[in-house]
Amino acid sequence: MASSSSSGLTFKLHPLVILNISDHYTRVKSQSHSSAAASDGADSSPPPPPRVLGCVIGVQRGRTVEIFNSFELLYDPSTHSLDRPFLEKKQELYKKVFPNFYILGWYSTGSDAQESDMHIHKALMDINESPVYVLLNPSISRAQKDLPITIYESELHVIDGIPQLIFVQASYTIETVEAERISVDHVAHLKQSDGGSAATQLAAHLTGTHSAIKMLNSRIRVLQHYLLSMQKGEIPCENSLLRQVSSLLRRLPTIESERFRDDFLMEYNDTLLVSYLAMFTNCSSTMNELVDKFNTAYERHSRRGGRTAFI
Repeated sequence: MASSSSSGLTFKLHPLVILNISDHYTRVKSQSHSSAAASDGADSSPPPPPRVLGCVIGVQRGRTVEIFNSFELLYDPSTHSLDRPFLEKKQELYKKVFPNFYILGWYSTGSDAQESDMHIHKALMDINESPVYVLLNPSISRAQKDLPITIYESELHVIDGIPQLIFVQASYTIETVEAERISVDHVAHLKQSDGGSAATQLAAHLTGTHSAIKMLNSRIRVLQHYLLSMQKGEIPCENSLLRQVSSLLRRLPTIESERFRDDFLMEYNDTLLVSYLAMFTNCSSTMNELVDKFNTAYERHSRRGGRTAFI
């Protein structure tokens, strides 16, 4: 492996690729842990971290290579070979949706490039004569500020008089579009609930509302404590603060108005109506399934005993 690339290419990496690789690794790791825990007589030691592979797709305009998306690949670690029919099928499907995208290279996970990676790299040269290799390191420290992504190119170097194809590290920049910025911002604000799963947007909204109400309650208690202390003569009376407190309390009768009550009841009734409609739809679907099963069951009897269908 060489320290840096000399090809002069400019690489632009989109966040969707990083999210896809991370999601692929997380799913495979979760499935491997689940299968290891369910197997009988399995070793108690945790399984080694899985290694996932896939292709990266995008466009190349002159000396600029822009990586937009990625998809998974089937890989046999014993023979270091790819499932070519699966790769060709995925390439054909992506070509129908994104006709301007081409396979630029492949991705994998690990702390560093391995010798076996060159076999996979050479296997893709019939699709792209100079593929790129995107490596994601899932084992990183929280103090690390740089992205755990490394992009490699392949160059032919003469080592000990023998020409060899080696990996060289290339620099890259993160390129985003408006849709990706919105998606990444949404993912970045997801929180973990008590059950360990990602909270929904409603749960995040309710959590923020609860925090706001809690803060409002604490500040009202401060005002109450201040007024009681002033009434008992423990602190001097300040008319300017009393005027501010009085102005704040005058806002409370606003929620007792007729207009507020009508708007509240209308929104409350709309929420109940949506809940009732969802319940009716669920009941209707269950009833339809029951009727279909009943008709199917009694249709068999009608052929033998002359019974008719229920509906």
